[in-house]
Amino acid sequence: MNPPAPGSARNVRGHIVFAFALALAIYIVWLLRSLLALVYVSALFAVILTPVVHSTSRLHIGRWFPFRRAGAIFFLLLLVAGALTGFGFLAFPPVIRDLQTVQGELPNRIPALLVHLREIPFIDRLHSAQVIGWLQGSLSHAAGTLLLSLTDWAGAIAQVAVGFVLTLYFIIEGEASYRWFLSFLPLAPRKRLDATLRRAAGRMEKWLLGQASLMLILGAVSMIVYLSLGVRYAYGLGVVTGLLNIVPVLGVTVSIVLAVLVAAIDSWGRVLGVAIFFAVWVQIESSWLIPRIMKNRVDLPALGIFVALIVGADLGGIPGAMVAIPTAVLVAVLLDEYFVRQDAA
Repeated sequence: MNPPAPGSARNVRGHIVFAFALALAIYIVWLLRSLLALVYVSALFAVILTPVVHSTSRLHIGRWFPFRRAGAIFFLLLLVAGALTGFGFLAFPPVIRDLQTVQGELPNRIPALLVHLREIPFIDRLHSAQVIGWLQGSLSHAAGTLLLSLTDWAGAIAQVAVGFVLTLYFIIEGEASYRWFLSFLPLAPRKRLDATLRRAAGRMEKWLLGQASLMLILGAVSMIVYLSLGVRYAYGLGVVTGLLNIVPVLGVTVSIVLAVLVAAIDSWGRVLGVAIFFAVWVQIESSWLIPRIMKNRVDLPALGIFVALIVGADLGGIPGAMVAIPTAVLVAVLLDEYFVRQDAA
């Protein structure tokens, strides 16, 4: 029996080393999956927001360009902070005033509330002491749950802060990092991948414009409906409804629950009006607005968008749902460039 050739033995050892290195790399990626997901989400937000920064940096007064790269980011942050501050001054005082009124009138309203509760079957068997004991136990349990969840909230806030800082760094240094990444590829594949990724970035920019249009339309229309129905905090609710629309499906759901709860303070007629508005809005948005604003911009089928939202929400929660459609756009462009066109050729 002839001994194996030296070159064959080196190839076997090379394959074994490569297999171990691949397994180690997969294990490291698995350990760092949360951090890598945060980096990916931050990079994707940077890709989406970079055109906004570029547009701001092109603003000029004569020949003077006051907002360069870092200046444009600082100006946008000040603009967002000012908008949030103005919203707080307009939206919070009515809420605080009503809460103080309710707190002052609550001792006088409890007896009347208990009288109404006793009119409900089986509730009339409860005594005031039992109801008060149940309320105290519920409040104690809620307070305990809130204290236990403070650690989770602190971790979530820290992740948001880290993601925000990473997004800023990607916006400022993203182009240099992108060029460094492409430098590892040979010239021909580098040019092809560069053209593909820039095409995907262009479609993501169109998605951002479409999403901003939907948010603006929903915020304005809902504010008009709230004002016409006489719902409390109509301006604040309209702004919140428009902003929450950035989170697909879940944002509209939270807006509906919030608006119904506020409308229920005054009358069931307002609740019915809010419910009818959102029922009509969901139909108009899904059948008319999204196909014309979103589908034509991202060039994805409705089923693909829906599946992307489900997968993104399951893998990454709210941030995953927010970047689900841009990720689907990126995947679609890569598949079209490296698989569909290759098969067609």
